[in-house]
Amino acid sequence: MLENPVTGPAWDLSSEYESVSSSALRADLDSLSIFLDEAETHNRHFTANRDLESAQALTKLREQASTLLSNVGTYAHCLLSVDSQLEDAQKLNGELQSFHKRFGDVFEPLSQFVDDADDTTIAEYLSDPAIEPNAFLVLRSRERAHENLTLAEESLVNGLSQDGIHAWGKLYDQLAGSLTCCVSVGNEEQEMGIAQASALMSSADDHQRKAAWAAINEAWSAHDESTSASLNAISGWRLEMAKQRSRTQDIHFLDAPTHMNRISRSTLDTLLDVAAQAKPLAQKAARLQARAYGKSGFGPWDLRAPAPNLAASGRIAGDTHSAGVSFADSLNLIADAYGQVDGSMADFVRMMAENKWIEGTTGPRKSPGAYCTGFAKSKTPRVYMTYTGGQSDTITLAHELGHAYHSWVMRDLPDSQKSYGMSLAETASTFGETLVRDALLDQAQADQERLNIMWEEMSAFTAFLLNIPARFEFERNLYKARAERPLRPQELKDMMSAAWQTWYGDALSEPDPMFWASKLHFYISGISFYNFPYLFGYLFSLGVYARRESAGDQFFPQYVDLLRDTGRMTAEDIAKKHLDADLTDQTFWLATIATLEHRVSAFEGLLDELGV
Repeated sequence: MLENPVTGPAWDLSSEYESVSSSALRADLDSLSIFLDEAETHNRHFTANRDLESAQALTKLREQASTLLSNVGTYAHCLLSVDSQLEDAQKLNGELQSFHKRFGDVFEPLSQFVDDADDTTIAEYLSDPAIEPNAFLVLRSRERAHENLTLAEESLVNGLSQDGIHAWGKLYDQLAGSLTCCVSVGNEEQEMGIAQASALMSSADDHQRKAAWAAINEAWSAHDESTSASLNAISGWRLEMAKQRSRTQDIHFLDAPTHMNRISRSTLDTLLDVAAQAKPLAQKAARLQARAYGKSGFGPWDLRAPAPNLAASGRIAGDTHSAGVSFADSLNLIADAYGQVDGSMADFVRMMAENKWIEGTTGPRKSPGAYCTGFAKSKTPRVYMTYTGGQSDTITLAHELGHAYHSWVMRDLPDSQKSYGMSLAETASTFGETLVRDALLDQAQADQERLNIMWEEMSAFTAFLLNIPARFEFERNLYKARAERPLRPQELKDMMSAAWQTWYGDALSEPDPMFWASKLHFYISGISFYNFPYLFGYLFSLGVYARRESAGDQFFPQYVDLLRDTGRMTAEDIAKKHLDADLTDQTFWLATIATLEHRVSAFEGLLDELGV
């Protein structure tokens, strides 16, 4: 067994449902069926008459049904994240598949009505006080009305997708949750799950990190045909759908993700241009990290390495104890840092732990990664991760608690105004990371402490400005090539390596050719390009953070107002309203990058001071 003296708590989901077979869960599914039945009854009249009364009734039924479907779906997902082989949860997931199909079919006529009706009719539709909060989503949806297929075709697509694109995504999830690898730990080979092996890549030991990386890649390499088939199927499906929807005007594969993220293609282009300009600075940060380890360049197994323990060798002052930070200590650090903005933010962090809304255990069947989700009925968030006591785990926890806080301050809003694009979703999470790092740096006294904290800052900078753009580069090139034909595993490896080389250059000793297989984000069937929103969120959040000092006591209410607007405005409109910034212009982004230059210089100065 892998020894793991430091771990996090298990979450408690019983406040939602006691079990998969609980009467409360069954009652919600029964109610969901009733709502869908009622919607079908309305549809028989609505499809023939397209009357406003039926449209408004269907909208209310959709919101009620969506709440229940989301709630049960979240529960199943939470269970399977902790134990991917939990049979009852797998069965529930399969049961929900039919509900998702039926939901899509039942409410597609309403979606097409909202997109196709004239402006006068839509104004009347939105005049109902219960539906008026939907205005932003309705008008956004109408911008893509030209992509709609016929009602029969949309129903067919919805039905086929369950055993098509979504099935490929679920296959990957099941594989990732059940895959094991053999890692050399100390003097013995240990078999463990991918999530556990991934945690070892945060080890302070060079050989341990490389051994874990090699074992993970070896495990995925044994399934490169399966993973390449999944990736080809998912990307191929999206390309075909874009082709089918291009009947009145051409649809690009980036149109859907930018629209979903509520940014324009112009904003995305500007963002990537600025990232390219910042590449030398980000590469410098990466080389400085390698220098701290006595290397000319990092290997891909080093990208999650903690700061080197120079105190242990007696080279600098600091704590030589290498044991991980307990979860309780980590949580208190985060709460104190959040509390520097406002005491209510610290209270929120502690409430999350007290209510057992955080999952941080380790386990052989746990899915890798971290996320924040929420239950629609109770309007409460949940945080998922594998906590092993590394400093990067503290930052991850701070990140996910930022997501949770974002949803918490929006909990009283209408359901239609709680959904926001991923680009804006990263605002509070990255803000939380920065808060924690800066608070820790202010408190640091010993050299090793300063090194540890500034190290995490450089890790974030290189991850967002190099790793994320490399992922985007790979995915964009994948879609371009996949338009011609499916790609073989070796081609995907070469494409991934080229993307790493483009962005990391000589700051990395070698690429990570299997990253396309090991990175879950490429296989999320409901979302494509799950990468550039992180870059957007990182820089946008730092732009918000930079205004904290000048705003003084007004910052916290302004910050909460900004977060609450994320579900009812585009990113460009939010930036204009709250920051007086134009996101399609490089000025805002370059000013944010400029705030990072002194951080890189400070890290270099610290290494010089320490003689590293």
